[in-house]
Amino acid sequence: MAASLKSKLPIVQTRCSPAGTEAFEQLRKKLVDELCDSIPKEYHLPKTIIDRFRAKDKPTNVTGIPQTCGILTEKELSITEDYDATSLADAIANRELTTVEVAKAFCKRAAIAHQLTCCLTEYFQDEAIERAKQLDEYLATHGKTVGPLHGVPVSVKEHMALAGHFSAYGYLSTRVKSEKDSLMVQILRDAGAVFYVKTNQPQSIMHLETDSWWGRTNNPHNINLSSGGSTGGESALIAMNASVLGLGTDIGGSVREPSAFCGIVGFKPTTYTVTLKGFLPAGFPAELNVLCSTGPMCRTFRDADLFMQVLVGAKQHLRDPRIVPIPWTGLKTPLTKPLKIGIMLNDGVITPQPPVLKALHWVQWQLSNNTNFILKPFKPYRADEAMLLIGQMYWPDVGLNTKKALAATGEPMNTLTKVVLSPVTSDFVNPNGPEKEKTATEITQMRIDCDEYRAAFIEHWESQDVDYVIAPCFVGPASKHDTAFYWNYTALWNFVDYPGIVLPTPIKVEIPSLSNKAPISVQADELRKFFAASKIANTPVPGIESSHPEPSKGADKLPISVQAEMLKKHFGGVTGVSPTEYAPDYKPLSEKCRHVKEMWDEGGFEDAPINIQVVARRFHDNQLFGAVGEMQPYLKFK
Repeated sequence: MAASLKSKLPIVQTRCSPAGTEAFEQLRKKLVDELCDSIPKEYHLPKTIIDRFRAKDKPTNVTGIPQTCGILTEKELSITEDYDATSLADAIANRELTTVEVAKAFCKRAAIAHQLTCCLTEYFQDEAIERAKQLDEYLATHGKTVGPLHGVPVSVKEHMALAGHFSAYGYLSTRVKSEKDSLMVQILRDAGAVFYVKTNQPQSIMHLETDSWWGRTNNPHNINLSSGGSTGGESALIAMNASVLGLGTDIGGSVREPSAFCGIVGFKPTTYTVTLKGFLPAGFPAELNVLCSTGPMCRTFRDADLFMQVLVGAKQHLRDPRIVPIPWTGLKTPLTKPLKIGIMLNDGVITPQPPVLKALHWVQWQLSNNTNFILKPFKPYRADEAMLLIGQMYWPDVGLNTKKALAATGEPMNTLTKVVLSPVTSDFVNPNGPEKEKTATEITQMRIDCDEYRAAFIEHWESQDVDYVIAPCFVGPASKHDTAFYWNYTALWNFVDYPGIVLPTPIKVEIPSLSNKAPISVQADELRKFFAASKIANTPVPGIESSHPEPSKGADKLPISVQAEMLKKHFGGVTGVSPTEYAPDYKPLSEKCRHVKEMWDEGGFEDAPINIQVVARRFHDNQLFGAVGEMQPYLKFK
């Protein structure tokens, strides 16, 4: 929030947003106060907790506060922590839980999450409870549910139309009350979803962080880091266990990157697979050349599959002419094995920071001893050229509409808005120039350039004989606030319109650096810590069973010498792969690469989770889910 803005309800903010005009600040305060007033006082955190995270030597991880603050009952803690969307729907259908108690538990936890992360833009518990009562009555009367999401709480990104609630294009001047549901919301409502909150998004909806007039959304794992963007309100809410299913949009990484920042599952389908009808009624100029996608953000992979079953099963194409009616088979998709998987360690422009490389090597090691998979290096393809093109294509209006929308209320331009506009304008104030909007001829030429790149990329992909690619989600773990500059690892897949899903790994930044040059006893001790942190200590270890006389034991139960040998394999043989340090022979691939290393060397990323990204060919969304399902037992994600 701006330094001059004092909220009725204290919210943890680690970095102030820029201040606008006096009129803008007055309007902002009014809206923020209205949001605060909607949260019952009995859900307010004690001032001592808020002050603790505002102190100079503050702790940074807030994920445990809901368990210790005393606001939630033991049953409410269980409801919000022990279920995903699939199991919640089952528990309600089997009458083990009521929809009312589920709705109330998630409303309470969402209120707590907002005070710690600034993730909400609207909070409507009364409406959610009333809807929950109706669903419980229906189940009691008819003996069946209204649909596969009966009673499941679903959170909604701010710009998506939800009847009776406000949506905005990322600027205060565009905020309006929606008269009816967008098509996706309508389908989910018909399936039994309970809506209870809308979530924060950044100015312009075109940042890989979330910073708006509502405030800056913190990463629950480390509040000095961003929750990602543009769907960062959702990622923070889900990471706080205050939602099981959230709705996001993705034109440059806005589902996948915040999901990766917060260690949850996020899926970007091929465009025209899931409906966006009613999301942005006035249109979005970027879509003249780069198409937007929409998809789920959730705790478990199977919930992403459930979401797709519901949406695709609703025959969207009969209500949205843009939809391609491909049936959904998802996790049940038959596949030809072995699966040919490319591993992309970098894009030729930026070497990812150490924990990302560590996660990629871990994934490679986990899959390498299985005949169901053939792993091979995947060579990047002209990523720098793609980013230059997409940076222009996002703004055919050269940012004029953004400047006009901000000027209408006196809203200040945020740091990352300037960053994303910098490829197309030299003036961040003048709403009439100096650049002119692209002409039809210029936009057509951009389309030609885009199609030529896409065609060349297909040839490049096919030449490497892979069906899927595992790649980084971002240049590092979650970024510090106002530093998510590099879109390479997500926007590339928007540019070529390939489906992608991001998945958690057991790697976190706090895992210590392990050296295979240390004494065996030290290596083994560190390995035990690694497996314990990974929550895979008691699982059999691929590749060890056949040579060890006690194959049923987990890695942490094996003899020290075997553990040390595993450690060498795990960290890449002689040189090792450190989760905290760049390789001794590191050489920057570009000035951007050098900058990324400098940001890492500053430190401060403790507790940040690391995800990996899996992508497939365009419209191979079903095959992607089938392949990820094959990987799941080895990669240990939920």
